[in-house]
Amino acid sequence: MKRLYNKAYINGQWVSKSNTFPVLNPFDGSEIAQVADCDRADTQGAIAAAQQAFPAWRDLTAGARSRILRKWYELQMEKADELARLLTLEQGKPLAEAKGEIKYGASFVEWFAEEAKRVYGDVIPGHGSDKRITVIKQPIGVVGAITPWNFPNAMITRKVAPALAAGCTVVIKPSDLTPLSALALAALAEEAGFPPGVFNVISCKDPTAVGEELTTNPLVKKISFTGSTRVGKLLLKQAADQVKKVSLELGGNAPFIVFEDAEIDAAVAGCMASKFRNAGQTCVCTNRILVHHSVQKEFVEKLAQAMAQIKLGNGMESGVEVGPLINDSAMQKCERLLADATAKGASIPLGGNRKDRLFFSPTLVTGLDPSMAIFQEEIFGPIAAVYTFETEQEAIALANQTPFGLAAYFYGRDYARIWRVAEALEYGMVGINTGMISTTVAPFGGVKESGLGREGSKYGIDDYLNIKYMCWGGVE
Repeated sequence: MKRLYNKAYINGQWVSKSNTFPVLNPFDGSEIAQVADCDRADTQGAIAAAQQAFPAWRDLTAGARSRILRKWYELQMEKADELARLLTLEQGKPLAEAKGEIKYGASFVEWFAEEAKRVYGDVIPGHGSDKRITVIKQPIGVVGAITPWNFPNAMITRKVAPALAAGCTVVIKPSDLTPLSALALAALAEEAGFPPGVFNVISCKDPTAVGEELTTNPLVKKISFTGSTRVGKLLLKQAADQVKKVSLELGGNAPFIVFEDAEIDAAVAGCMASKFRNAGQTCVCTNRILVHHSVQKEFVEKLAQAMAQIKLGNGMESGVEVGPLINDSAMQKCERLLADATAKGASIPLGGNRKDRLFFSPTLVTGLDPSMAIFQEEIFGPIAAVYTFETEQEAIALANQTPFGLAAYFYGRDYARIWRVAEALEYGMVGINTGMISTTVAPFGGVKESGLGREGSKYGIDDYLNIKYMCWGGVE
């Protein structure tokens, strides 16, 4: 990659606009670039291009699509360092984390390059001697992908790779806070050989008109969205009039349960990994730490010691573990949740304050209860909120006391209880004696108000396919 891409990518062309918007570095507020600000008409043009490109892309052999996807993967790995630096500049996470995201994102492209060749059908025993039944799977059509700022690379590849592998074409709307990673992926997609119209990126400052066009345009057959539950519900309502297929990966409120027989050092390490990745700004971050009363003192002491060692700073600097929050709204939310908790009796033994600009100190909060806003809301910041429980039943009840159901974690050694708790937790994903669960090969997604559908794994391509049943009569 020789340059920074700041134009929209529509129908194989880089499109400039007279209207632009700035992309800022959250570390110091400096301007990185001015990016094309697209509107509804641009979105309509991208959708029309995707629809025009769809039949030819659909009719390519799976092997041909696989080879182009494989090339795209290889280019991402070849340019991983450059992509990571760009990601850190616009998003703020430490460079080591950014490199991890690039490799994680590329792994979906590699995986679905292979899955493209494994979209199998079925032959089903007929219901009559003169009948034969076959089932085939066909690409759904044009896909609208709306992606967030916290993983501006991987949330695109996790959606787009299975769509392209299935034979769909895509229109991507990245976050206005982090569009540069999306446009860099478009440049590599062009180099990999995707035909014009197959891969489109619409950058915009105001997502309302673009999002509405994607959800209501009849040429778009599928919407895939990662973001807040509030916005996800709005998109679902907009898509409902056309009964459009929708996948949603929404907010979380992840519990992290520490039972009395847990290995405390391992639990602390798992909690640190889950809580503070990306400054706590991930949908699967630990949100509520539920600790058995008999081990709370030891766990809290060791967690505080580990948190005190966290190095904050510019994500570009070596050794930095936590970067800035994405914007001032994120900062204000952390401050609001802590103010509510302390007003209701909680204590802050560590941190609790803004360090500089968008840096919030790693914060430990104790003495919490479910009446506090921090129990009900997704924190999205570096705040470790600790609660206590007495029994297994109480821990499960507290964990499930939320409308969300994305990820949950727990530590313990009683194998019978492990089965009971894992089955009882109302979540789409459960980490057992681990704080890190995201991987290409497993289905990612939630239940309740945390979303619909799954991404990654062998299941991840299903949402981009229609199942067609064919009944053959007169076979005698």
